[in-house]
Amino acid sequence: MIKGKVVVITGASSGIGAATTRRLAKQHAKLVIGARRLERLEELKNAFPNEEIVTKQVDVTKKEEVQALIDVAVEKFGRVDVLYNNAGVMPVNALANKAYDEWQQILNVNVMGVLNGIAAVLPTMIKQKSGQIIATDSVAGHVVVPNLAVYNGSKFAVRAIFEGLRQEQHNNGIRTTIVSPGSVATELYNSINNPENKKAEIKFEKEVGLHADDIARTVEFAIDMPENADVNEVIVRPIKQDI
Repeated sequence: MIKGKVVVITGASSGIGAATTRRLAKQHAKLVIGARRLERLEELKNAFPNEEIVTKQVDVTKKEEVQALIDVAVEKFGRVDVLYNNAGVMPVNALANKAYDEWQQILNVNVMGVLNGIAAVLPTMIKQKSGQIIATDSVAGHVVVPNLAVYNGSKFAVRAIFEGLRQEQHNNGIRTTIVSPGSVATELYNSINNPENKKAEIKFEKEVGLHADDIARTVEFAIDMPENADVNEVIVRPIKQDI
C-alpha cells in the first residue's frame, strides 16, 4: 500500500519525476520532492492542496543538499520509506569530440548523484530495518550504442551499484529497484549540447517515445509490491524502439 508512505523524489520538477509525484500524490503518499527548479516544485505541490507535499531546492551533485533533503523528510515525517533517485542528464556525443565537460557532468549527476542519495538515506533505513531505494537507469545501462558511450558507462555503473546495494542491505529489509526506460518524451534532451544530436533525439522521442507517466506507473508498481517482494530491475521500451 502506498498511502501514508514517505517518499523522497529527486529530479521531481519535470518528466518522470513530476509524473511520479502526481501518481503518488493521488495515492496519498507523503512526498518530499527536490530539484533545482523550485518554482516547478511549488506548482506541483499547489496542484494537490489536500496532500502532504514538501518541496526543497536540491542539486544532486552536492552531497550536503541531498542530505538536507533526506533530513527534511525525517524531521517532518519521522522516517523515509522510499528514495527515488531520478535526476539525470544525457549528453549525446562521439568520444572523438573529447567533450570533457559533458563527461564530468554525466559522472557528477548520473553516478555521484545516485551515490549521494544512497549515502544520505542509508543510515535512516538501516535504523528502520526497512525502506526502498529506486533509481532511474536506462536501456542504455543494458545495451551500448554509438555516441552514448559515457552515458552508457554511467548507467551500467548504476546497475552495478544497485546490485551491490541489494547484496549489502537486503538483510536490513531494504529493497532496491532500477527502472530502465527506453526513449521517453521528457526534457532530458535539454542536456544534449550537440545541435544535430539534440534535433534527432527530439524527433525520435516525438515519433516513438513513451510518456513520462508510463514510467511513473512502473515506479508506482515497484513501490506497491508487498514488503517481502523486491522488484530489482525493470526495462520499459517503446514497442517501436529497436535497441
